[in-house]
Amino acid sequence: MPTPAQHPTFSFDSIDPQRVEDALARIGPKWTTWSTMVLAQENRPMRVRDVSVQLPFVSEQNVSKRLATMHADGLVTRSDNRRGAPYRLSALGESLAPLHSTLSDWSRAHLPLGTMAEAERIENALRRLNLRDATAVIQVLGAGGPMRFVHISEEAGLDTPWARQRLLRLQADGLVSRTGTRHGDPYVLTDAGQALGAVYASVEHWSAPIAERRASPTPRPVAAATRTNVGVPLGPDGARTAAALRRSTAAPNSLFSHVPQPQPRVPAAVTAQSAPGRGR
Repeated sequence: MPTPAQHPTFSFDSIDPQRVEDALARIGPKWTTWSTMVLAQENRPMRVRDVSVQLPFVSEQNVSKRLATMHADGLVTRSDNRRGAPYRLSALGESLAPLHSTLSDWSRAHLPLGTMAEAERIENALRRLNLRDATAVIQVLGAGGPMRFVHISEEAGLDTPWARQRLLRLQADGLVSRTGTRHGDPYVLTDAGQALGAVYASVEHWSAPIAERRASPTPRPVAAATRTNVGVPLGPDGARTAAALRRSTAAPNSLFSHVPQPQPRVPAAVTAQSAPGRGR
């Protein structure tokens, strides 16, 4: 059983739970990491069927849906919107490499999962974190734990039934434990939960370009008499977004260098051991 951490190494007070959860909602859905790694390793535009061939354990329909969502979330781009147009990673998608490495390191250090493919390990970690209000509960315990249930509920701003459900899930995932067996005994973060400070910091760092775009003022529309495209607000796939994404410092050639070997083609036996999908 995971043991409580004794020496916090990160200030949980500095976490913005909503920003963390918004970012996890983009990268946490099932098959997102697998699709990202395939596109990174191939480093070329790929159609849905090309990605699906590299992921034989995922239906082509699911690959198509995942890539469409990743496109809407800015993780991949397309040359145009024609049916069948290929996808490739955007700069934002490429910049996931350091965050994926952080998630993998955290999993290896704190979760007894045994041998599994790198993408599967990362998605397992994300399934534990991509839960509504989980970040707020972990932040409360990281900043003020050990803490009794009623105080966790109050500090996190959650109603009693939902707070209890969330704590039970976090306990099952090895991120939270009780200090005793009696009713009312306080909760505390495990070593795995305490180590999430560094993971959350990486998530917030990765999401900085997204927050920057949202904070940017909306450009003024061009006056009707101007009759020119100069100054017209650009769409989501326009140059303005591309320029914002290019501010990432990730180097495409070093993407996923922590992966010991190409992972997409996973033996059926390994894939069958994957944890079931978990909803938010």
